[in-house]
Amino acid sequence: MHEQNELGRYGYRQELARGLRFRDLVAYGLVYMVPIAPMAIFGSVYAGSGGMVALAYVVGVVALVFTAFSYAQMVRAFPMSGSVYNYAGRGIGAPVGFLAGWVILLDYVLVPGLLYLVASVAMHASVPSVPVWCWLLGFVVVNTVVNSVGIRMTALVTRVMLVGELLVLAVFLVVAAGALAAGKGRLSWGAFYDSDTFGWSVVAGAVSIAVLSFLGFDGISMLAEESRGGPRQVGRAMAAVLILAGVLFVGQTWLAAMLVADPGRLLAEGDPAGTAFYDVARVAGEGWLATVCAVATAVAWGLPNSMVAQVATSRLLYAMARDRQLPGFLARVSPRRGVPVNATLLTGVVSLVLGLYMAGRADGVTVLSSLVNFGAMVAFLVLHVSVVVHHLVRRRSRNWWAHLVMPVLGFTVLAYVVVHANIAAQRAGLAWLAVGLVVLACLYATGRRPVLSGLVPARPAGSDLERV
Repeated sequence: MHEQNELGRYGYRQELARGLRFRDLVAYGLVYMVPIAPMAIFGSVYAGSGGMVALAYVVGVVALVFTAFSYAQMVRAFPMSGSVYNYAGRGIGAPVGFLAGWVILLDYVLVPGLLYLVASVAMHASVPSVPVWCWLLGFVVVNTVVNSVGIRMTALVTRVMLVGELLVLAVFLVVAAGALAAGKGRLSWGAFYDSDTFGWSVVAGAVSIAVLSFLGFDGISMLAEESRGGPRQVGRAMAAVLILAGVLFVGQTWLAAMLVADPGRLLAEGDPAGTAFYDVARVAGEGWLATVCAVATAVAWGLPNSMVAQVATSRLLYAMARDRQLPGFLARVSPRRGVPVNATLLTGVVSLVLGLYMAGRADGVTVLSSLVNFGAMVAFLVLHVSVVVHHLVRRRSRNWWAHLVMPVLGFTVLAYVVVHANIAAQRAGLAWLAVGLVVLACLYATGRRPVLSGLVPARPAGSDLERV
């Protein structure tokens, strides 16, 4: 009832089914991040970081801890779906919220297509008789049906999938540790620091790639209207998922780095085929372990990971549509199932079309992953600004640590990473932002300026000071 009253303050009704517990949110976040995600991009991060792949993930965790802290502040202030779109719109201003939503669309709309494509290509490599388009169609149909049934069904399926991913990871860790104990590879701290290759710009460039593995903890904020425990539970779940996933990422990449058969060659030539981790698994446990890791990665990205990504995307479309910033049919919620059914179906269709188109391009995966990372990091930057403006400037908070120090540190680290990101991703991301500015100008020109429900004039200064 309390959560429903919170939504009522902003002019919304409780339409989505509120049934997710803390463990559901943690499972959702872990599945979205994929505990075995580094397996797919290990070679790229290894080459980009000068072999310091574990350090890249440590820096990534530190950078995103600040971001998770800022998310927790804003989800408590505005406990509703929409994530950065709502936080920037209500914390700074509706036009900024529109642009933030537009930028994060680059992440949320493209990421399911990217995941479906990577999984389909990997499954085609394992089973060549089944074409890529057939795998892609199968993944999209299964996930769309599960997500349309209801959020409880999605939570159940993702928990089962998560257990499978953790089992595969446990098998790899045990076999890899046994291989090192038996004298294979070399015991080394080089994955954390190598004086021959170290440089902060090198690490930042690698982090901009590794960030792909961390995307997903922020998706928990999209479920604020479906959580039983209110905004505090959402914030705790985001922090727990980020720390848990970070530990798993660092552990598996450290072990893998010590088992790379030819480090010099991987550094010099990179990993264009994306098989570096599976080559490591073959060194540790012969061909069977390489096959298990490859198939598990493909299935994880194609089913549970894409499934929860589709959920997050549909909630963002739903939130923007009910504020009349996207077509109204996207705001329709199934009365029986409590899910935004049209937004869910549209996300599936867009992912299918995007995946089929990118499957025909040699650089399809690279282009999509760069755009997704850039969109996410820019949205995180806007999030940190929202914390400072809303709490410190508007609400006159005196909690300097939570509302100034933490967001400023998070902004600084992420800005450094964005500056050292892939140049093509920077150009494409800025082009997307420019299109958003044009759309915003058109909305103003046609008398449809962005307006968020429930926004009221700021209270007089000093009338509602936040506690330290």
